[in-house]
Amino acid sequence: MIFGTKKGTPIIFPGTGTGGWESALTNTLSPGDKVLTFRYGQFSHLWVDMMQRMGLDVEVIECEWGEGADEERLAAALKKDTHKKIKAVCVVHNETTTGVTSDIAGVRAAMEGASHPALLLVDGVSSIGALDFQFDKWGVDVAVTGSQKALSLPTGLTVLAVSDKALASRAAAGSKRCYYDWADQLATNPAGSVPYTPSIPLLYGMQASLDLLKAEGMANVVARHARLAEGTRRAAAAWGLDLLCKHPRWRSDSLTVINAPAGIDSNLIVQEAYRRYNLSIGVGLSKVNGKVFRIGHLGNCDEVMQASALAGTEMALLSVGAKITPGAGVGAAIKYWAETSKVIPTR
Repeated sequence: MIFGTKKGTPIIFPGTGTGGWESALTNTLSPGDKVLTFRYGQFSHLWVDMMQRMGLDVEVIECEWGEGADEERLAAALKKDTHKKIKAVCVVHNETTTGVTSDIAGVRAAMEGASHPALLLVDGVSSIGALDFQFDKWGVDVAVTGSQKALSLPTGLTVLAVSDKALASRAAAGSKRCYYDWADQLATNPAGSVPYTPSIPLLYGMQASLDLLKAEGMANVVARHARLAEGTRRAAAAWGLDLLCKHPRWRSDSLTVINAPAGIDSNLIVQEAYRRYNLSIGVGLSKVNGKVFRIGHLGNCDEVMQASALAGTEMALLSVGAKITPGAGVGAAIKYWAETSKVIPTR
């Protein structure tokens, strides 16, 4: 349901999204294999680091932080690979460092335009279950997500969808694997079992979360996240603050990353929100630390919850001396939400 697939094989591991990354790489590739990937945030950077430490030959397309996967640069790189040495294209769908969502359909189109047979591996940790994701339609070979984002659960499960092509690649994959080996899961899952101790509470929690998403309908889930995101972006504009992601086509509906007011360390805003108003918003990571703060709007969230988060953020901004009009951001958001709201179908 959340992956948008009828063909993919689901695999669940006790672990995190990082474990899902490792599983995707080790079950499909061998040391020395060439992979092509993008770096435009901390999480794409960490996946690159994992690839390199695993002995893969990694070609990195460096992008400005605040932009997404550039399809034209991808197409150019693939067309140069006349001997088809690139075995996989790896993309972080939603980069939570920067508030950027890349176009996976566009990535697949670039691969097809270059007639390239590489696997398409996608990190959907902060997108799947919140944003539109079409595993089958987009030709994804491995998609990875985690329990702690759109599924609204504690960290502890990594969930994959795997294509037949990716399953077949295991035969030639020479990477060492044990805990994250798909073979053990595939051998035990059909009989309703698992190869080692599962996280039973999280599995029950995931079933409850999926039931809620199914009842709402995934199209409605995607639309809800888009509305919450747009309200948050309007709040930022009313505060007179710019988004790190400048181009509208990249802007994430999972979270919004906002440039701090000039002369103000964004860490102070995050600290004030927590210390004074018991609100957790995100710090800037790595090279944007101190420059941005992050407001999430994914998972089990609605307009009332998001309005509260915006109110707390606005008070924190005032606490650190930001020159904003009290109520401006919250007012802009709730005006938009009130104008676009609909009666809840079950009410």
